[in-house]
Amino acid sequence: MRVDNVSDSSQIFRMQSAPTQSGFIPAFPVLGLYDPAIRLLTRERAWRAALRAMLAPHADGMIVDAGCGTGTLLTAIGRDFPAAQLVGVDPDPRILTRAAAKLRDAGVPATLKQGYLRDLATLLAGRDVRAIVSSLVFHQVPMAEKRAGLAAVHGMLAPGGLLLIADYGAQRSFAMRTLFRLVQAVDGTATTQPNADGVLPGLIRAAGFADVAEPHRFATATGSISIYRAIKPA
Repeated sequence: MRVDNVSDSSQIFRMQSAPTQSGFIPAFPVLGLYDPAIRLLTRERAWRAALRAMLAPHADGMIVDAGCGTGTLLTAIGRDFPAAQLVGVDPDPRILTRAAAKLRDAGVPATLKQGYLRDLATLLAGRDVRAIVSSLVFHQVPMAEKRAGLAAVHGMLAPGGLLLIADYGAQRSFAMRTLFRLVQAVDGTATTQPNADGVLPGLIRAAGFADVAEPHRFATATGSISIYRAIKPA
């Protein structure tokens, strides 16, 4: 699905088929529960504010939200950085429809595209992408898709571009590992355990990124959420 200038209430939706990806975990079947659950269980205001603050030096160009979900983060980025060109990508057409309505109601212009992490370089070929953000996505996909998604992100970003990932990272304490079992009960152990074991920084480096760091970590009711920052070398 592609939606241009979603602040225009007369916007026409054009549906495109998403590539097939085994292991895709869709959002809650009852989408009305998705946003309240994220607010309640992940301290989203805290980590999303920290992520947006880190975007500031790269907010004068195109910013892509990979796995944009219902558009909460994309909407907040648009409010913080009105000059930025915003693109949201997600494989679920139901959730993109919800994101389009949220962006329209907020008066935030953006382009929404249907696709998986591995499709990013193709979906945005030839575009000058200065920053990409992704939140609560990588823990939901198999290892092969984690690697393919990071390779696509690296291929899509302009030299010197910024990658910010907010997701469940290494669960360093017994308490966080115990709380994280709720996420694993919903999303499965096979996709989530590598994140809990701290695999993401190594995967980001292996994809070709430099200056990989974990500047923030937040204890939540569902485990520890980390923000990872990396730069594509010039």
